[in-house]
Amino acid sequence: MAMKLIVGLGNPGKKYAGTRHNIGFEVLDQCEKKLGIPFEVSKFQSSFGYRYIEGEKVFLQKPLTYMNLSGQAVRPLIDYFNIDVEDVLVVYDDLDLPPGTIRLRQKGGHGGHNGIRSLIDQLGTNEFKRIRVGIGRPPEGQTVVDHVLRTFAKSERPDVDHSIETATAAIERWMTTNFTNVMNDFN
Repeated sequence: MAMKLIVGLGNPGKKYAGTRHNIGFEVLDQCEKKLGIPFEVSKFQSSFGYRYIEGEKVFLQKPLTYMNLSGQAVRPLIDYFNIDVEDVLVVYDDLDLPPGTIRLRQKGGHGGHNGIRSLIDQLGTNEFKRIRVGIGRPPEGQTVVDHVLRTFAKSERPDVDHSIETATAAIERWMTTNFTNVMNDFN
């Protein structure tokens, strides 16, 4: 049976809610509403849910391991349900894109992102689909760590909300077509 897994990267807990690093969680919260997939299972160090869409079992997963150990939550779910890595899509924050923008890729390196590094290490491949959501670079004098763990400025929020909507629309589109078509539509 065909399956799809959409993983949103972030850090668990109220302390990190709304921070730049948690944009993957925000996209999955929007997918929960749009696709009707509630996060009702706590297993594999994650929160996840699934339902059948267009004859496929579609999973939404939020690893609860903290960003740098994301692969430790994703690998067991993939193994347990026997999901092909090529049917995995990971949504995460990207410093090199300004807020309001997204980029889709079929595969790639980690680009310095520790959550993606953990996934590549745990899965033994970089051949999984990605949606990178722009969070912008830190202002001069601010470290990357401080930047990704800060919330968005009020002035950035409309752009951020737009990127969340766009990423969700791309995921919805992936339910009905191949990822190459989705990339052509959204990149």
